[in-house]
Amino acid sequence: MSNKSILEKFKIILVAIISSNQLVKVSLGNYKGNDDTLRNIYIKKVKIKRVDKLSFTYRHKTRDIFKNLDIDSGIDLILKLVSNDFRICNILSVDKEITLAHNNKEMLSLKEKIKSKVAPLPSSNHDHEKKRLIASKNSIYLNALKVTDGVGNVYKAAQDKYKQINRYIEILSPLIKDLSPEQTKSIVDMGSGKGYLTFALYDYLHTVLGLESKVTGVEFRDDLVTLCNGIAQQASFDKLNFVQGSIQNFEDANMDILIALHACDTATDDAIYKGITANANLIVVAPCCHKQIRREMEKYGITNELSVLTKHGIFLERHAEMVTDALRALVLQYFGYKTKVIEYVSDVHTPKNVLIIGIKGSNQSPGKRLQILAEIKRTMIFFGIREHYLTMLLNL
Repeated sequence: MSNKSILEKFKIILVAIISSNQLVKVSLGNYKGNDDTLRNIYIKKVKIKRVDKLSFTYRHKTRDIFKNLDIDSGIDLILKLVSNDFRICNILSVDKEITLAHNNKEMLSLKEKIKSKVAPLPSSNHDHEKKRLIASKNSIYLNALKVTDGVGNVYKAAQDKYKQINRYIEILSPLIKDLSPEQTKSIVDMGSGKGYLTFALYDYLHTVLGLESKVTGVEFRDDLVTLCNGIAQQASFDKLNFVQGSIQNFEDANMDILIALHACDTATDDAIYKGITANANLIVVAPCCHKQIRREMEKYGITNELSVLTKHGIFLERHAEMVTDALRALVLQYFGYKTKVIEYVSDVHTPKNVLIIGIKGSNQSPGKRLQILAEIKRTMIFFGIREHYLTMLLNL
């Protein structure tokens, strides 16, 4: 049989396996092309935005490159690659293994082996893996961010990060589900950093909940903005965008959900201010570095019943944190938000954080607002706080 006939037969088999959803993976090996760094290519069938694709992982010596193609284009590329640059192609299906190989005389051979044990079919979706809301398999962004390897296994050093990602989504999931699709159109993640949580949130919104939310990550470091936009493009996350800028200077009057995790000191106040003035339906912040209120407490040194708990630096620091975040929760309540304050376990650099959640409700009555405002003022006086950045921003 000629090489052409063998390739045609190989294509028929490949198309049949893919179309019947029996494909486990395709492996291309024994590379003889011009790229000295390329080792192998692995192909899986994935579902991106509810559309079947073939995901190609180009395994190089020091990095992996990902491409997602529609099914027909992907099949054509596999045939081209095995005809020219790779000496062997292995198709692993649920119940059989097909091998196409070149011999020393450039003749093709096609072998089919029926497996004695049926292989499990990998899921093409991102849910239901190890009961995690964010699955590790078939995740381009988790691999690009060095959380998982090319086949979706979580790196040992990234286990805590992976758990943090899923815990974050577990917290946000019921909050978002309580909102209508109209209330989740625009989401802004301020201080998005390297984007681990931003990508995970987008993945959950679009893949699991089937929403069409636009997600914007705001990050001051331009190199991280470039990195994250590149990964978003690789993953075909076309409604995810990262922009360079500070929380203080970012403007978006139409945000439905505002998130700011680990925004340092008064940057958290800037984020809350932006969320309140945009009338966001949901505000979620995890503050850190509560310097502004601590400086106020140190400067004015009020003596009262709690002085014994604030005369030591470590106790003063902890009280400053609690007072700062309690005032933030009160400010949210003043503007009609139902507040929750919970512990959020983060990564190794900031092991534990308070997570302040504000859920937009009906506006407070004038009488209730006066009560909350009075409580804010009393708290500030009691702890010797003459200026509180968030209340100044909101003219309280």
